Amino acid sequence: MILLDGIKTSQDLRNEIAEEVEHIVKNGGKRPHLAAVLVGNNGASVTYVNAKIKACEEVGFKSTLVKLSDTISEGELLAEVKKLNEDPEIDGFIVQLPLPVQIDEKKIILAIRPDKDVDGFHPENVGRMALGMSGFVPATPAGIIELLDRYNIETGGKHCVVLGRSHIVGQPIAMLMARNTYPGNSTVTLCHSHTRNLTDIIRSADILIAAVGRPNFVTADMVKDGVVVVDVGITRIVDKTKKSGYRIVGDVDFNGVSQKAAFITPVPGGVGPMTIVSLLKNTLKAARGKS
Repeated sequence: MILLDGIKTSQDLRNEIAEEVEHIVKNGGKRPHLAAVLVGNNGASVTYVNAKIKACEEVGFKSTLVKLSDTISEGELLAEVKKLNEDPEIDGFIVQLPLPVQIDEKKIILAIRPDKDVDGFHPENVGRMALGMSGFVPATPAGIIELLDRYNIETGGKHCVVLGRSHIVGQPIAMLMARNTYPGNSTVTLCHSHTRNLTDIIRSADILIAAVGRPNFVTADMVKDGVVVVDVGITRIVDKTKKSGYRIVGDVDFNGVSQKAAFITPVPGGVGPMTIVSLLKNTLKAARGKS
């Protein structure tokens, strides 16, 4: 079994990005600038945004954090998005999800200019991805593809099973794994809550990408020997033996499944770091588009 080490791979990519940023600056260009909009004080969102800001500093990007109250109106948030759209200093920006109940997330996503949508959620970027055109790919699927590429994992002709059909992970990674390129050229089965004979389908997977948010859902008896496992899930479960009082687990029972897998991502330390570095890559791409 080989561990798909997202920490090491993402650090390699950060080093590559930092070198390119330094080259841009030395040649008179401006530093890429990422802005993040944080609405409210959701613990997970605060953690994610802080990690993104820290990553920007590490690679030499400028970063701006826009902190807003969770009582903000939809109109007020749309006005903030408009400011960022029109600010020539900002190359790309994200609005951290989820948003408070009074705000329609789809309206906010639609309001972000596609050429600054480094999260890759705007319909124009989703459409470009579906058509194999240049655009911004959502960060988590992009990170998965990068990880498969860096480890030279064979994907052509393989049966790839994707668990979960979210617009953020499941659907885009299914499209990317089916496209006519590498990594890709897989035969993809996209599974969800209405899928019948799910265990049989999972057992037939050469490549399994689990993104359902159900801790330890995939067990060793559900996979075949030699499977490649990418675990996107991340859930806190109570563990009184830990100082924090909890531990983080994925959608896959790592201890059991790793005994049968050829490659597997750990949780944490697998897909998570790749998501952040993919956001940096998208921001660098946005900055290049203006040069």
